[in-house]
Amino acid sequence: MNAPEQKNSIQVIERMMRLLDVLSAHADPVPLKNLALETGLHPSTAHRILAAMTNSGFVERSENGTYRLGIRLLELGALVKSRISLRETAMQAMLQLHQKTGESVNLGIRDGDEIVYVERTSSGRSAVRVVHIVGARAPLHVTATGKLFLADDGPQLVREYARRTGLPRLTPTSIVALDALEKELDKVRRHAVAYDLDEVENGVRCIAAGIRDDNGTLVAGLSLSTPSERFNPDLAGVIRETAREISRSLGYVPA
Repeated sequence: MNAPEQKNSIQVIERMMRLLDVLSAHADPVPLKNLALETGLHPSTAHRILAAMTNSGFVERSENGTYRLGIRLLELGALVKSRISLRETAMQAMLQLHQKTGESVNLGIRDGDEIVYVERTSSGRSAVRVVHIVGARAPLHVTATGKLFLADDGPQLVREYARRTGLPRLTPTSIVALDALEKELDKVRRHAVAYDLDEVENGVRCIAAGIRDDNGTLVAGLSLSTPSERFNPDLAGVIRETAREISRSLGYVPA
């Protein structure tokens, strides 16, 4: 392909993207005149490109001559979503957080009334054993990630969880009273971060922030675990931001 042909091809792609951007900004079908006006394209140029996109299913043209996004985009979007792996998406951000802090970083998901840790980076900085190994489980109410899920559930489901499990104690600092748990979860909702202060294992503390998918559903928690003597609550901000970064990679757009 010579230079002029390449330039023309790139120009057509840029115009296609402008048309798609305008169509995506409108909830209702858009007339050709409006599309041309908002994209800065000549109506004949816009019509020609829209015809090609209609043939490919990227755009749909109604009988009255208006245009809207086509079903092909939905099909491609579903395909992209199906190929996004939570663990693969999170791992790079987890490694960067590990490099920034030098501490263990965990990825936990909910399985009923427990948190299961599905990925982890190891700090290697301390002989203190951290329980958050891959495959390890712990009750929701004693883990930082579990508290994120309980906070997301709302008061009624939290009460049901408390009745169902009895809020078992794992350490002397585990929260085992419903009123204390409710107060703790209120803090989680207000600050978008949760803590485990020696509640799963003596000498180990955690900070966690939630990861949401493209539907806004809480799908996992990102937590940083440290020996209690190195615990630094000021790390909450960078943990929150890393969780947001992973959420954005999964397609989450904050309200």
